[in-house]
Amino acid sequence: MHQGSHRDHEGAQKLFAMIKDVKIAMMTTADSDGQLRSRPMWNQDADEAGDLWFFVKQDAPVTNEIGRDNQVNLSYSDPSSQNYVSVSGKAEIVRDKAKIEAKWSESLKTWFPGGKDDPSIALIRVHPEKGEYWDSPNSTMLHLYGYVKAAVTGESPKTEKKAVDLGAR
Repeated sequence: MHQGSHRDHEGAQKLFAMIKDVKIAMMTTADSDGQLRSRPMWNQDADEAGDLWFFVKQDAPVTNEIGRDNQVNLSYSDPSSQNYVSVSGKAEIVRDKAKIEAKWSESLKTWFPGGKDDPSIALIRVHPEKGEYWDSPNSTMLHLYGYVKAAVTGESPKTEKKAVDLGAR
């Protein structure tokens, strides 16, 4: 178990706030040939320790890939607010029925028509280790101003970019 929370410091708090409402994350794993594969995963809220959770079918290729190499990357994108986040960490497959029940929502029936008692359901828990975010101005006027400023001065608009250590403390 991890000591403390991945979410305790300011940079981590901002990173988790930026991904909270993003519904789809792209999860990247390595296949048996070492090639990187990404797939969309429905984003669940981070838990109190900062671990990220995803529902999966037990026989999905991603579960085998995590079994061979548990290092994963998650990419989050919210173009409407110009927020982008990348999180890397270690993943594990969790088959605990109580945890599945606690994380279940009816919208998941789209992918799991048998409901939360479907025997093929598992969870992926990602323990974040590092993250990075890009937070750009999000209003149209700010983008227009940035475009004009760049054209006149040659300077790009300011984007907040920050690397965040999410390892347990």
